[in-house]
Amino acid sequence: MKKIILLLTFMCAAVMLPAQENIEHLTFKGIPIDGTLKEFTAKLKQKGFTYISSEEGAAMFSGDFAGYKNCTAVAVSSKERDLVCKVGVVFPSCDKWSELESNYMSLKQMLTKKYGEPSECVEEFQSLFSPQDDNQKIHELRLDRCKYYSEFETERGSIELQLSHQSVMECFVILSYYDGINQKAILSDAMDDL
Repeated sequence: MKKIILLLTFMCAAVMLPAQENIEHLTFKGIPIDGTLKEFTAKLKQKGFTYISSEEGAAMFSGDFAGYKNCTAVAVSSKERDLVCKVGVVFPSCDKWSELESNYMSLKQMLTKKYGEPSECVEEFQSLFSPQDDNQKIHELRLDRCKYYSEFETERGSIELQLSHQSVMECFVILSYYDGINQKAILSDAMDDL
């Protein structure tokens, strides 16, 4: 009887072990995307990021990321729980399409190597004509007629790479990490309100 109980205990432990691996948080620079904004901020500082400012559930930093200098990182927490759920990186702006696309493709290649093929990928211009040169292509992005993004789904959350712009002059690549556990916790809180 003891052997059967012991065997069942080991079997339960073996079944629960993979489940415990699935409950880990997505990481950013090796830091689990979890905890309060203040706690996460302290860990980012330890990784070499320089604190810039905080505003309503978001903290902004500058630093190097994935081989790119002078990036801006933003950690975002839920206002209701002060729980970090997202970290985004804005790469340095580019004024030439060829540089911007090269940065996007290089990052996409690295992400694909680490996480596998994107679960979703759209790389197209949505204008009446097909832009032919760098100036036309970056012009289409500035007018919101260019959709370039790749999404990677993992057991721990999702990662989204995209081209974007802030003004007519600033075009850049954004890489966003969404922690699955904390996103679900925030959604659960919202569902409780309904």
